[in-house]
Amino acid sequence: MLPASRRKPMKNPAAEADQFQRRAAVGFLGIAAVMFGLCLGYFRLQVWQHEEYKTRSEANRIKLRPVVPARGLIYDRNGRLLADNIPAYRLEIVPDQVDDVDATVQLLARRVSLSKEDLEQFRLARRATRGFRPLTLKLRLSEEERARLAVDRHLFPGVDVVPYLTRRYPLESALAHVIGYVGRVDAQDLERLGDSKYSALTHVGKSGIERYYEDSLRGEIGYEQVEQNVEGRSLGVVGRVPAKPAPDLQLSIDADLQRAAESAFGDMDGSAVAVDPRTGEVLAMVSLPSFDANLFVNGISHKDYRTLTENPSRPLFDRNLHGGGPPGSTVKPFVGLAGLESGMRTPEDKILSTGEFHLPGVARGFRDSHAGGHGWVDLRESIAQSVNTYYYKLAIDMGIGKFDEYMSRYGFGKPTGIDLRGESSGVLPSPEWKLKRFKQPWYPGETVNSGIGQGYWVVTPLQLAEATASIANGGLRRPLHLAKARRHGFNEAWTPLPMPASQRIAANGPNMKAVQEGMVGTIYGSHGTARAIGVGAPYLIAGKTGTAQRVSRKGNVSVNPHQLPLHLRHRALFIGYAPADNPTIAVAVVVEHGGFGSSTAAPIARKIMDAWLLPKIATSPALIPQSAPAPAAPTAPETVR
Repeated sequence: MLPASRRKPMKNPAAEADQFQRRAAVGFLGIAAVMFGLCLGYFRLQVWQHEEYKTRSEANRIKLRPVVPARGLIYDRNGRLLADNIPAYRLEIVPDQVDDVDATVQLLARRVSLSKEDLEQFRLARRATRGFRPLTLKLRLSEEERARLAVDRHLFPGVDVVPYLTRRYPLESALAHVIGYVGRVDAQDLERLGDSKYSALTHVGKSGIERYYEDSLRGEIGYEQVEQNVEGRSLGVVGRVPAKPAPDLQLSIDADLQRAAESAFGDMDGSAVAVDPRTGEVLAMVSLPSFDANLFVNGISHKDYRTLTENPSRPLFDRNLHGGGPPGSTVKPFVGLAGLESGMRTPEDKILSTGEFHLPGVARGFRDSHAGGHGWVDLRESIAQSVNTYYYKLAIDMGIGKFDEYMSRYGFGKPTGIDLRGESSGVLPSPEWKLKRFKQPWYPGETVNSGIGQGYWVVTPLQLAEATASIANGGLRRPLHLAKARRHGFNEAWTPLPMPASQRIAANGPNMKAVQEGMVGTIYGSHGTARAIGVGAPYLIAGKTGTAQRVSRKGNVSVNPHQLPLHLRHRALFIGYAPADNPTIAVAVVVEHGGFGSSTAAPIARKIMDAWLLPKIATSPALIPQSAPAPAAPTAPETVR
């Protein structure tokens, strides 16, 4: 019999069975818990988070490709195309889909021509744009470049050739300052536009009409859902949200008149604005010299830009919008009208011009254009002969406060409101302005100079044209505007845009008529300062010459501007309208370094009027006046302001 320590314990089947059942239950519960967790995970993936993971899955297969609508076309008033879209191709890179962007760019440079400007623009865009967005490396790929890229397409994941429409300006420099140009999108543009969807744009309006009407001309961006394979190659479009096309824009500009106005200047620098006094529509707007707007569309080269900026005549400077200077004697009709409207003068009041005007107690005098004076003159003759003394005395009698009140009413010292950005307001001189600008008091002699458009005056050609149109139409200030109509489709009719509200600035009565007669006398009077431009005109012209002096005199010796160096010569000006008895065009012309307005600016204005009116007279002889005053035969050139 074995000792108790070596005896084997007896089996207890019931206990073992109970233990097995407990272990099996625990195991089953564990397996059930695991299966429940697994089912719960599947349920979460397939039900709770179905949309999220479906979106992620689709994102790996479906890519959103922005669809940028064609930019709206721009036409002149006669339907001539001024801004067009032409097909082109660009090279794009998505940085997040490229292992080494710099190396890829170097490889691409062996297949396409990349300029320094292209590489610089790409670097700037890369710093300002998120990596998953496509960046333009080169615009306007040639057919040969596209063919080379197509052969090696498999070597460049994340690189694509994308078709697009690029802007073209058929008239090149003729309307560069008016239409402006589009340029490549930069960080400042994206910040200004605000919405991230505009990062799909390659170009936006940078200046002129293109900038002012950018929101309208670019349309509404859409997108396509493009299915791709694992290599990133497009397989097809599975869905789209269509882009909304941009409407076309029609301007009031007449392209033929614009060309004629440019031609009228010859090789001289200056500016001209022609408007319809009945509506305020701008018919022509010339700033010379100009530039080819197409240079800026896809990025101007450093060489071309340097050529433009180093030109002393400043072709990039818009003389109508940003320029200006003293109006000279072109301001006299408005000063004369202010004297009549304020009750300081009547049309028949006469002033004696002796050749020199003196303020009490002041030895130095203010001269007239004629050394011996003009004798006794009323308002009409003071305009026709450009008699300084009449306006010296009128300005003093009115006082600078009342003088400024009326000049402001006529639109000076503030923007016209034309639909272009950055318009200058000019300077309407006043004691308050001088104190703020120079910290100096106002002197009576400065009031005298203001009366003839000299001194601190700064007037833009746009302001002169708008004010001249107000006299032509009998005292209504019709704000200048360029946009005339809009249409949503090539086959649709043009829808006129609302005209800006007009404002009456002077009564259309005897006072206005006297000023108008004085301006007619400038052309047809026996002593009118612009008699030469009336010769042979089959329509009546009203106008006023002006000369803004850069150098007045040395002591008591007058200076002939034609004998001065070019940069010191006076600015020549002319304002006018025609036909004087039924005006359809008002013109303001400024010629830089032109000398006298009568001999330089007035003939240019006549050519502009001829270009507008002669074709209409040829088809409608009824426009010819029945009795036009014969202009006096022009004599030897006079020294006129």
